[in-house]
Parts: sequence; C-alpha cells; structure tokens
Amino acid sequence: MSSYDPPNPPNPQDPYGQQGAGQPGYGAPQYGAPQYGAPQYGAPQYGGQPGGPVPAGLLERFLARLIDGVLMGIVSFIIGMVFGGNVVATDGTDGQSYAAAAAATLLGVIVNLAYFGFLESSRGATLGKQLLKLRVVAPEGGNPTLATAVKRNIFLAFGLAGLVPFLGIIGSLATLVAVIVIAVQINGDKAQRQGWHDKFAGGTHVVKVG
Repeated sequence: MSSYDPPNPPNPQDPYGQQGAGQPGYGAPQYGAPQYGAPQYGAPQYGGQPGGPVPAGLLERFLARLIDGVLMGIVSFIIGMVFGGNVVATDGTDGQSYAAAAAATLLGVIVNLAYFGFLESSRGATLGKQLLKLRVVAPEGGNPTLATAVKRNIFLAFGLAGLVPFLGIIGSLATLVAVIVIAVQINGDKAQRQGWHDKFAGGTHVVKVG
C-alpha cells in the first residue's frame, strides 16, 4: 500500500464546495428571471425604445386638436343659435336672456367633455386623432377609462366661467393659457411627450399607430 493517499473527491451534496461549471453563484441572476428595474414583457414602452410605441410629436397633436376644435366649434355655434345667440356673452345683451346663455354655455362644455371623454375611452382616439393616426394610451396600457379621459381634457371646463356675467373672456383666456402650457411641455419633453394634462390624468400618452 502506498504511503500517499489521494484526497477524497468533494461531496456533491456539500453546500460549501466549489460551484460546478456553468452554475450561477449566489446573487447571480437566473436565466429568464425578470430583473428589478427592467421592463416586463408586454408592458408599454415609450420614448422610442425598440419594440415600443413612439410618442406623437407636438405638430401631429396640434393638428389633431385643431381638427377636433373646429368640429366642436361648429357644434357650439349650433348650440348657441338654438339658445338664441352668442354662447359666450352672458350679460343678457342683444335680446339674449341670461338663462338661455348659461344653458348654452353649460351644454357646450358638457358636449366638449363628452366628445373627448367618450371617444378617447371607447376608441382610444377622437376624430382628429384618428385622421392623424394617433391614439391615447392609459398609464397601464390600453384605452383610458372614461374618468381618465375626462381628466386629461378637464381644461375644457374653464369655459364654465361664462356662467358668470362678464367672465366668459376669462374662461377663454384660461383655456388658451392651458393649451399653451401643454404645448410647451410636450415640446420640451423629448422622451415622453407629456403635458400637464397627461400627468394630471395619471400618466397618459399619445402615440403613433401608423
């Protein structure tokens, strides 16, 4: 018998033994396991990442909103004519009663919010957005809910200032300021293209669909 005995082979059950070839060590990520901070499969990606939807630019969104604005302007004009005149002036001049003007103003705001809220929640896009091949996406993906769609268009409710005599112009100016701020924010946000109304609605996005 030789005086030299070879060392015993390592016990495969020994947890303190050497890791086998190709086996990940403690703390190493497992294959196929999602990593913290990494996007999950199926989650909507923005900012132009490969495979993700591309945010719509300012010009496209402006044109879509302009088309919708013209359509709603025609509807508001018709409402005003039905109620007897200008829907903005609510001081009772030109033979128009305050009650008729207030009703026309209130109905005009409701119709505007209903138009944007219903179409964005049911179809993901208004007529203007459909023509420009744009779509509103909820923070979790898919179409926004009716409540979310109304929230992102809530600045249209500034027109309710017209219910108070002589304050109609203030409501119009407030709406204009809101739109300008939205445009500035969309233009400055190169990655997400979100305005304050998108963030107010929980983080909606307007993306290209074609």
